[in-house]
Amino acid sequence: MLYPDKLKKGYKIGVTATSAGFDTDVDYRRLESGILHFTKLGYPVTVTDNVIRNVKGRSSDGPTRAKELLQLYHDSEVRAIITASGGDYLIEMLPYVDFEEILMNPKWVQGFSDTTGLLFTITTNLDIATLYANNFSSFGMMNWHSSLTDNLKILEGEDVVQTSFPMYQDGYRPRITGYEEFVPEREVHWVDLYPPGYDESSALTLHGRAIGGCLDVLLNLVGTRFDKTKEFIYRYREDKILWFLESFDLSSEALIRGLWQLREAGWFEYAAGFIFGRPAMYHTDTDTSYQEAVLSTLGELNLPIILEADIGHKPPQFTMINGAIAELTSYGGMGNIIFERR
Repeated sequence: MLYPDKLKKGYKIGVTATSAGFDTDVDYRRLESGILHFTKLGYPVTVTDNVIRNVKGRSSDGPTRAKELLQLYHDSEVRAIITASGGDYLIEMLPYVDFEEILMNPKWVQGFSDTTGLLFTITTNLDIATLYANNFSSFGMMNWHSSLTDNLKILEGEDVVQTSFPMYQDGYRPRITGYEEFVPEREVHWVDLYPPGYDESSALTLHGRAIGGCLDVLLNLVGTRFDKTKEFIYRYREDKILWFLESFDLSSEALIRGLWQLREAGWFEYAAGFIFGRPAMYHTDTDTSYQEAVLSTLGELNLPIILEADIGHKPPQFTMINGAIAELTSYGGMGNIIFERR
């Protein structure tokens, strides 16, 4: 596994819109606020043209998004790339991305949600670590949450022990000023699902090479020419694979079908276990809970499963390193994770 050079003072952070861009004054203020935060910390920010464009959910067409991403790879002063926001249509740029150029000049790439399409593909196709973490818009809040500070430390090369947060924000909050912070409103409580024979009085511990992202996007990749998942998990089979997954708006029915598809496609061979983030917009037409949906497909694998973890759309979230060895412990509704870069 190749880990890009750590972020150092004086190097630039590049921002590009691989999916949706910004198109309101509130968005622009938040962008400028994020730039100011990083600049004060010693990291100049360069922004591609498409970040301040958004037409029907797209910052630009697929070829343009791929071109502007590569501009940041060609800039020797850029050490890390953070996507502006999520969206729906990142997959449109994948056919135009020059992955050979990325392999020749690896850099940290970070984002979440729709950015999964790029991150997962880079890691599984090229064996380059990526970060499933905050989009750039999160860094525009007036006062950074500790999860953002941890995110930066990990970009800087620190081995941070990330511990579950006391509270989380349960859903989207409209922005009025552009400087809004997270709104902690519900208690964090991880749910441990022990496999048969596991001592439930002890902590649930998972160890393996981490890979994952947003399920809504991963399902679009299955069976395409960008799907090198089986080759990836085979290369790292001795480490075992720790899957981290979360969903945006999958229903119970779609979640069951989706996990079944990934299982039958062979993605979960060599798995050490699963950790699921808090679902953003889960709903059901069959009175099926999220736990029931997950167990109906993954239960027969007899592997540890953790639900409601600090990953994904309901902030704050951990910074997950795609491709790194993860050591995760969960007990009593709380947990922690640390990554080893080997």
